[in-house]
Amino acid sequence: MLDILVDATKSAAVAGLDVDILSIATATPKNKVLQRDLVPHVKAMFPFIADIEEVFAHAGVETRYMCETSEWYSAPHGWEERTLAFHRHAADLAEEITRKVVYAADIDLRDIDVVVTSTSTGVGVPGFDVRLLNRLDFAETVERVPLFGLGCGSGLGALTRAARIARGMPGAHVLCLVVELQSLCFAATNTSMAQLVGGAIFGDGAAGLVLRHGPGSDGASPVGRLRAAGDRFWRDTERLTGNDIKDDGFRLVLSKNLPKMLGQELRPALVAFLDQHDFRLEDVDGFLLHPGSTKVLETIQQVLGLDRNQVHHSWEVLREFSNMSGPTVLFTLDRAVKTGCRGRHLLAAMGPGFSAYFAVVDL
Repeated sequence: MLDILVDATKSAAVAGLDVDILSIATATPKNKVLQRDLVPHVKAMFPFIADIEEVFAHAGVETRYMCETSEWYSAPHGWEERTLAFHRHAADLAEEITRKVVYAADIDLRDIDVVVTSTSTGVGVPGFDVRLLNRLDFAETVERVPLFGLGCGSGLGALTRAARIARGMPGAHVLCLVVELQSLCFAATNTSMAQLVGGAIFGDGAAGLVLRHGPGSDGASPVGRLRAAGDRFWRDTERLTGNDIKDDGFRLVLSKNLPKMLGQELRPALVAFLDQHDFRLEDVDGFLLHPGSTKVLETIQQVLGLDRNQVHHSWEVLREFSNMSGPTVLFTLDRAVKTGCRGRHLLAAMGPGFSAYFAVVDL
């Protein structure tokens, strides 16, 4: 009897999600910054680094968006000030995203049954989701599912959890919101190499989706269907990437061994995920990868045997928006939807843990 229950549990875990994506939207703060304009500020912080221009030029980023002005980042800030800034800006972006994505889904705010939120760049009890609920006319019975700590994997991590909730609540509308303000982790007193690299690639952004499983009597036609999703965790890898907690805020952890690890481990993990769900790499029509950096993208292209054109959405998002942590891979999905892409798409992102997150979406 126990064996039957275990087999049934395994079957349920690998069963197709078949969750509809009714809508997707993205948003950024108002402050648009040119990559080249950041170089003088960073050179003042790192006068002992001779090739800062080269680091920033090869980052693959032309523009990014930041929630505060350039002057704000030049001054020291403690936890309280950073936390207040986070909740103010996170709530603004979450509200903008919610209005966009609910309108695009052609439903009302009170039709939302569950709100899944995710961030790794600000803390609070309660989280920014409560500020959002206080601003907008959600139903008083809406369920809150706040997530924290998935880092650059938070976009797909939150999407997967939200989809599993939707799968278990046929007909319900699940709102998934991912907000990351990486720029608030930048500290004027931190002159580590990790911060220098982070300063070259990170920015701020948010993304949201409305999900539903099963038939509905209202709402827009789906823009896509999530067919499968899953994670892969590697033991004893927590120092590859993440954020340490210091007196003046988060401090970026970014190991130089990350590309090597991806080169060795990513393809077997991805193939195992696809096999588990009866898909093949050859069946994929498009690749929507989290653009962690130029080195990360180049490594993934090499191990998967892809050329740059096959992942051009990722390169364009990196160029135009930078690495916004979790929302970034959802920006690539939004771009694919808006440019009329069709067919089966593979989404992949990596984050602290160290973990990889995969999803298969039919557009």
